[in-house]
Amino acid sequence: MHTSNNRRAELGHFLRARRARLDPAAVGLPPAGARRRPGLRREEVATLSGMSVTWYTWLEQGRDVQPSRQVLDALARTLRLTPAEHTYVLSLTGYAPADAPRRPAPAGAPGHLRRLLDTLDFPAYAIAPDWTITGWNAAYADLYPNVATVAPDRRNLLWLVFTDPYVRDLLPDWEITSRRFLAEFRAEAGPRLGDLGDSPVVRRLLETSDTFRDAWQDHRVEGFASRERVFRHPAAGELRFEHHRLAPADQQDVHLVLYTPVTGELDA
Repeated sequence: MHTSNNRRAELGHFLRARRARLDPAAVGLPPAGARRRPGLRREEVATLSGMSVTWYTWLEQGRDVQPSRQVLDALARTLRLTPAEHTYVLSLTGYAPADAPRRPAPAGAPGHLRRLLDTLDFPAYAIAPDWTITGWNAAYADLYPNVATVAPDRRNLLWLVFTDPYVRDLLPDWEITSRRFLAEFRAEAGPRLGDLGDSPVVRRLLETSDTFRDAWQDHRVEGFASRERVFRHPAAGELRFEHHRLAPADQQDVHLVLYTPVTGELDA
């Protein structure tokens, strides 16, 4: 019951955040200049989505109601949700395909994945559904030495991005990258873990990091996309990599993160 209540509350927060973000002109309404608050009004979202204002208000209030998939699809169209955001909304209401029920993060990457990581001469690591780092290679330890010394219960990518000063110095675009990591965590871990509000790493960060609390309230959701990353290494100087994520077909609870060196201009 507690989990379902939290999911309904998160859905309400998310819908309100996205409603406030949307420019009325984008849906054919008068511009927002004369409005007291940014974004669309509840009644406008309800009308554009083909539902009653009362029903939509209940969704934002986290009431114990079960919207149909058609209603959620209509809201996704009205609010101009991205595919990742749409999937996230469906996952909160039980419609997204679910992996296995939540279980503790594996203590380490399976042996065959650790051996695969060791064959790579560029930085690579493995993460569990809650983004616990469960394995890494020597090249990643060279890039981020603290991975080998941090306490195992703090060896979580999200935690380290928001709390380790070394990581903050390593990322010249930390203000942007940290929020993008959180948006990707929400998009990926939400459907895999369920109620993110009960995630130990999220609870700890909400208690310890003002920056994280501010970013968490934004309710940003963004699917992962391979992209160029720049690191400011204290010994090696500026390093450029292309950031990739792979999901082994035989290990549903592990993702591999790879940083392949960039030696020239990337193709679009």
